[in-house]
Amino acid sequence: MYTLYGKHGSGVASVHAALEIVGAPYRLIETSSWEPNAAFQDLLKVNPIGQVPTLVLEDGSALSESAAILAYLGLKYPAAKLLPESDAKRAQALRGLAFIAANCYPCITILDYPERFCADADQDEAVKERIRAGTRARLHKHWEIFADLFPGTPYLTGNEVGALDLYGAVVSKWAGTRKHVEQHRPQFHATLQRIDQHPKVAPVFTQHWK
Repeated sequence: MYTLYGKHGSGVASVHAALEIVGAPYRLIETSSWEPNAAFQDLLKVNPIGQVPTLVLEDGSALSESAAILAYLGLKYPAAKLLPESDAKRAQALRGLAFIAANCYPCITILDYPERFCADADQDEAVKERIRAGTRARLHKHWEIFADLFPGTPYLTGNEVGALDLYGAVVSKWAGTRKHVEQHRPQFHATLQRIDQHPKVAPVFTQHWK
């Protein structure tokens, strides 16, 4: 059985949905660095920086980083088709996972904690707001680029909901991205809505965003 550490409404939702799709047994333990509880100490034992999601594998080892976890599950359970069967499409799915992890997710961290990236920002709210404004604009530009790179239909990598769909649908829920792409990349926005409404995804997302 897997153990998944995470907080409802966070990036853990993509991994939670993936575990449901592959049909693997798991338990979800709710905790996070921003709302630590008793379980947070258990998380620190397997992941010293307290990241969520963290997935404890069947052998007791830990795997962090949503993109890495989703890729692992896709490779571990090929019948679930989290990753495409075609080598070319699988390569692009992995590219997309890395794109979000490298370009979009870091912007969310900066928006949440601008003081970590500017020495005097914690003492100047105006500085924080300038950092946030520039970061949000950059984030939305990244999503426009992503939408142009992955125009797949009905889902991002083809006919099946996969790892890239789950990751994209979750990370795009933050920082006004959905509203932005609805205006600037409506076809991509429609794909995200389709992912949200997928019968295996919707029940999980409803738990995270009631």
